[in-house]
Amino acid sequence: MAGNSQRRGAVRKTGTKKGAVVGTGGQQRRAIKGRGPTPSAVERPYHPAAKKAAAAARRDEKGGQRTSSSGKITGGGRPPRGKGDLPETVVGRNPVVEALRAGVPATALYVAFGLTADERVTEAVHEAAGRGITILEIGRGEMDRLTANAIHQGLALKVPPYEYAHPEELMARAVASGQPPLLVAVDGVTDPRNLGAIVRSAAAFGAHGVLVPERRSAGMTASAWRTSAGTAARIPVGRCTNLVRTLKDWASTGAMIVGLDADGTTNTDDFDLATGPLVIVVGSEGRGLARLTVTVCDATISIPMAREVESLNASVAAGVVLAEVARRRRSL
Repeated sequence: MAGNSQRRGAVRKTGTKKGAVVGTGGQQRRAIKGRGPTPSAVERPYHPAAKKAAAAARRDEKGGQRTSSSGKITGGGRPPRGKGDLPETVVGRNPVVEALRAGVPATALYVAFGLTADERVTEAVHEAAGRGITILEIGRGEMDRLTANAIHQGLALKVPPYEYAHPEELMARAVASGQPPLLVAVDGVTDPRNLGAIVRSAAAFGAHGVLVPERRSAGMTASAWRTSAGTAARIPVGRCTNLVRTLKDWASTGAMIVGLDADGTTNTDDFDLATGPLVIVVGSEGRGLARLTVTVCDATISIPMAREVESLNASVAAGVVLAEVARRRRSL
């Protein structure tokens, strides 16, 4: 009889295994349970924020204090390494030989299997063996991968990241020399060959160190090492995160900050500041000194030239001024 709920099979008995009864939300053992509140971004392992935090933690673990060759601890105050501070590979027979001649502190020389040896290959192998550099013979395919398919001619040289000095260490060494400090700072010099030439001139004319900014500036790459003709091993090169702030710190020690400028307030003929504590700032190849850098300079200096010539290369200008400083200091 229709509507008779008492008849057999009209209503399932409570607790039977077939399906759910009203109000259970499904079988209890199969019921959907909430996972709670959404975790924060850094707690979710595949979230970009979590990956960034993990990378920062790994960097912190690898960090810590380091001791320089002078015995001074240069830990937390040391500028962080930039993206360009990775092991560099010099490729090609001539570049490899030139780098070895210049004393670039290489860690490994790679030679392709079956390479036909000429005088450059022979010299590279003998030079590397004499300096205790590891010589590895690898296949052509591996050499192509190592050099990112560059024209390697069967030779590649691995160069480690340059170990920069701290700006405070540069000034401390200059003061401890017993002579009036002479330091060179570069402002936006982006060509590593120009930087290498500036380092070479600084070493030749008695400077105590060279400073480069961490950003928007060339670093001590293998190209800079080659151009410096090995003098980068004899004069410290420091790096700072903020050039203007570092120059202000150096000025507080009594050093005069002098920038090279084509429209300088004085020229090398009247460079009376040359004999005292001095920091020479060299501008970039194109725009020269940055506006903020000029504001911290005690003076700007120009080089007298013939009217037909508008300007000099940054490294050449630095060499001219450093030579004048050295001449004046010798005459004391």
